[in-house]
Amino acid sequence: MADQTHVLFVEDDDVIREATQLALERDGFAVTAMPDGLSGLEAFRTDRPDIALLDVMVPGLDGVSLCRRIRDESTVPVIMLSARADSIDVVLGLEAGADDYVTKPFDGAVLVARIRAVLRRFGHAGRTDRVDESDPAATGGLLTFGDLEVDTEGMEVRRDGQPVALTPTEMRLLLEFSSAPGTVLSRDKLLERVWDYGWGGDTRVVDVHVQRLRQKIGQDRIETVRGFGYKLKA
Repeated sequence: MADQTHVLFVEDDDVIREATQLALERDGFAVTAMPDGLSGLEAFRTDRPDIALLDVMVPGLDGVSLCRRIRDESTVPVIMLSARADSIDVVLGLEAGADDYVTKPFDGAVLVARIRAVLRRFGHAGRTDRVDESDPAATGGLLTFGDLEVDTEGMEVRRDGQPVALTPTEMRLLLEFSSAPGTVLSRDKLLERVWDYGWGGDTRVVDVHVQRLRQKIGQDRIETVRGFGYKLKA
């Protein structure tokens, strides 16, 4: 069906790949399943899926490298799958541009919930109800913080007048900070607001995305408040 959400799933284990594909299809997703990174990249370029699920350890082109290739070409959401929750692979995947990760073995219902949570975030990346339009820093949806400009209506960011390319997750993270400049936001609060984790989650996701955001808007723009969280310098 044309209105189905199209999932690219790259997994080299035949049993996991086939079982997960069936589970996702039962939940109404259209799935393209590939056994290795190179065929996954080709399928991504051909089919242009709505979301990609990438196992970290796949042959040909590993999941982290595949994520980098996808991120070079698209802001489509990416979820990494890793069998080792404490592995550096998780951080490497997030640094490569992944938006979230799920640890194997996973429950099919949990995976579907995480996919839908990511899609909700991307479908509503422009929402910024918490921005106070009466704030003097905001004019017609434009927020300014030194050399940084955040257009909350046009979903554009500029630094020193030059456009800054952000992924939807990075944009949502910046919107949370810019809606309350100078206010410390805890990692748990950011997980809840940006990643839609009503049940908690791994705060490494927040830390890595903050680092990626700093690289784009300025290392000193977001301050770490040790033991509490982060805040945007007003």
